[in-house]
Amino acid sequence: MIIDTHCHAGGNWFEPVEVLEFQMNRCGVDAAVLIQHGGTYNNQYLFDEAAKRGTRFKVVVLVDPESNDPLGDLTRLAEQGAAGVRIYPGQPFKTAHPHDVWKRAGELGLVVSSLGTAEQFASGVFKDMLDACPETQVVIEHLAGARITEPPYSTFVSALECAERPNTTIKVPGLGEITARPPRLLPEFRFDNVPPLFEMAKDAFGVRRMMWGSDFPPSAGREGYANTLEGVRSHPAFSAGDDIDWVLGKTAAQVWGFEA
Repeated sequence: MIIDTHCHAGGNWFEPVEVLEFQMNRCGVDAAVLIQHGGTYNNQYLFDEAAKRGTRFKVVVLVDPESNDPLGDLTRLAEQGAAGVRIYPGQPFKTAHPHDVWKRAGELGLVVSSLGTAEQFASGVFKDMLDACPETQVVIEHLAGARITEPPYSTFVSALECAERPNTTIKVPGLGEITARPPRLLPEFRFDNVPPLFEMAKDAFGVRRMMWGSDFPPSAGREGYANTLEGVRSHPAFSAGDDIDWVLGKTAAQVWGFEA
C-alpha cells in the first residue's frame, strides 16, 4: 500500500481533489492525507470531498488562531472526522496557550502535522513543546524544513534531535525540495549532487518513523508528482529489506489510521 501523506487541494487555491486523484491513480498511490493550506480555516471542502471517497483520504484541518474557542473548535473538528490538525511551531492562539492546544489534539486522537523551518524545529521552544505534550503524535513536515541547503547541515542536525522524542515522525518529500533542479532536463529523470539528508533523517528516526509526502500540487513545479514518488522509491537510503515499504506506506498507515 502506497500512501501520500502530504497533499493540498481546494476550491479556492491549488487544484481540486479530482486532479490529485488522477495523479494518484496514474502512479498507483492508494491513499492520501489532505493537508489544509495556510489561511483557510473553513475545512468543509476537504471533509466533503473525502466523504465521497470512502476511506481513501484523511483530512488535516486548520484551526483559526484568532478563534475565541480553539479548544472547542478542535473538539468539533475531531467529531466531524478530522484525522489531524496543522499547527506551526510557536504558533500563538488568541485565547489559549499553545501547550493546551497541542495537548488537546493528543487527547482527541488528532495527529499534529507541523510545518516550519529547520531553525524552528531546531529551537528549544519547539523541543519544549514536544516534551510538554508526550501523548500527542507529531508529524514533522517537509523533512524538518531542510529545503535546499549546504553542508555542514548543522541546523538540520539540530532539528533531527526531535527524533529523541518517541511521539515524533517525519515526512520525506520529493528530491526537488532538497536538491536544485538540473539546468538541463534530460529524458531520464535524475537529480545530480543529492545531499545526504534522507540518510541523516533515517539515522535519526529510522524508517518506521518516516513517511513519504508529495507536496502536491506545488511539487508539479519542481519535478512532477510521479517523480516525487520515484525519487524516494529508488533512493539508495531505502534499498535495504522492507525499508521502502515503511517509508511509502506502513508508517503512514499506523500514524494516520489507514487500513492496510
